[in-house]
Amino acid sequence: MTNKSISMTQVRRIIQLKAEGLSKLKISGSLHIHRATLDNYLSKFETSGKSYPELMQYSDEQLIALVYNGPVTPKADRRIDDLKKHLDYFREELSRPGVTRKTLWEEYQGAYPEGYRYAQFCEHFTRYIKCTRATMHLFHRAGEYLQVDFAGKQLHYIDVQTGEIITCPVLVCTLPFSSYTYVEALSSARQEYLFCALNRCLEYFGGVPRNVLSDNMKQFVGKNQRYEYKFQELADQWAVHYNTNLEATRPRKPKDKPTVENNVYLSYLRIYAKIRNEEFHSVFELNIRIRELLGAYNQASFQKLPGSRQERFLQDERPLLRPLPQEPFTIKHTTAAKVQMNYHVILGEDKHLYSVPHQYIGQTTKIIYDEHNVEIYIGFQRIAIHKRDYRKYGYTTLAEHMPASHLKYNETLGWDADYFVSLASKIGESAVEVFKKILASKDFIEQTYNACIGLKRLSEIYGVTRFEAACRRALNGSRVTYGMIKNILENNMDKQSDNQINLFSIPDHENIRGSQNYN
Repeated sequence: MTNKSISMTQVRRIIQLKAEGLSKLKISGSLHIHRATLDNYLSKFETSGKSYPELMQYSDEQLIALVYNGPVTPKADRRIDDLKKHLDYFREELSRPGVTRKTLWEEYQGAYPEGYRYAQFCEHFTRYIKCTRATMHLFHRAGEYLQVDFAGKQLHYIDVQTGEIITCPVLVCTLPFSSYTYVEALSSARQEYLFCALNRCLEYFGGVPRNVLSDNMKQFVGKNQRYEYKFQELADQWAVHYNTNLEATRPRKPKDKPTVENNVYLSYLRIYAKIRNEEFHSVFELNIRIRELLGAYNQASFQKLPGSRQERFLQDERPLLRPLPQEPFTIKHTTAAKVQMNYHVILGEDKHLYSVPHQYIGQTTKIIYDEHNVEIYIGFQRIAIHKRDYRKYGYTTLAEHMPASHLKYNETLGWDADYFVSLASKIGESAVEVFKKILASKDFIEQTYNACIGLKRLSEIYGVTRFEAACRRALNGSRVTYGMIKNILENNMDKQSDNQINLFSIPDHENIRGSQNYN
């Protein structure tokens, strides 16, 4: 290419070769410089009025002033000055819905008809955008920060009972120094689930960083302005429990926490993509699989740095984390509920019903609950405790809370031959034989259940010892009935020895007719 600038080394070489008397053709061929470019530099040497040996004594600054023309001062153009006045405004407007560069150029043309055409407008605007988007490398100290964010895309599992697809928000937490990352799917993004997940996150890290940085999420921040923010009461309680400091990014400034933003994207590549065709039936199953992939993700080697996230974390960062408290942070909520006629109270947050002893029907209770347990109080007395169940409109009922009539009804739902034989086996071998004979006495076994219930009641009234003795005596006959067992117990025959009475033979007496009476 002609008139192309050449290096200072080549400039001095031209002077040396020219001082030796070489022709322009040989110099051009030796230095691989175009003839027109060489002519341009030789003409500049001649205008100096100096010989080539004298030029060889010039300093670099003197040669630069001689051979390199200063920057060409462009002709003043008012259009660029007019455009620069509005570039900040155009940039802000471009972020608004529906606003395009074409729209902004049309507005610009309306105000400045002699201004740039669309192509030049876009060129100057693009240069301005690139300059204002310059990024800065941030230096992170080990153990200083934990960055917290929700992934923009959710995961899901399938409810086995209903077949419904349940979506799950995904929490991503990163230590910026090592980029060591924790990922967990949550049942909900509510505070209760978020802070319990953060508990597990710190347990995963095995320590507490000095600061926790989140974006402007409402679960953390009650009020957030550019230079001032106020955190939710529950967030402050969590921070006090773990002896850490809470911070929040500026609104709509994701670059304030770039490490976790990058790890959200990497979680799509390393976790989401690998489970996209897998099926899960609970958030628990989903998190087991995430934890497996998370281990592999943290152990993978960096692409441009030595080691892995896990190696850097264990070696340089974990020793600097503060120790965990003895117990994890527990969120307890309180609400009131009246005991309904079905002796249950409803936890409004989950729309799930829990039983209390039936004698408290109509009374107002206080419910204290956390992620795992539900406690029900009247005054300072706890009257019931349950494992928390998140099924909407479901019932959690304990048998000891039910009235006797309800218990009996529930018992009938489980009646079958095995049930009654199992009851008899707790009494004795004779009782088992009696129950089996009665169960086999009808073509339809269900018709014998009432008799079996009667026998069960007799064992409760007279005790298992007498009932077993009565069964043993009754088995001497050819058949056994409920009435026979009842008769033995009522007449205390179970207490007599077999020699004292024989239930199954007719004693001699004068009312017995013989064959002579039928001649």
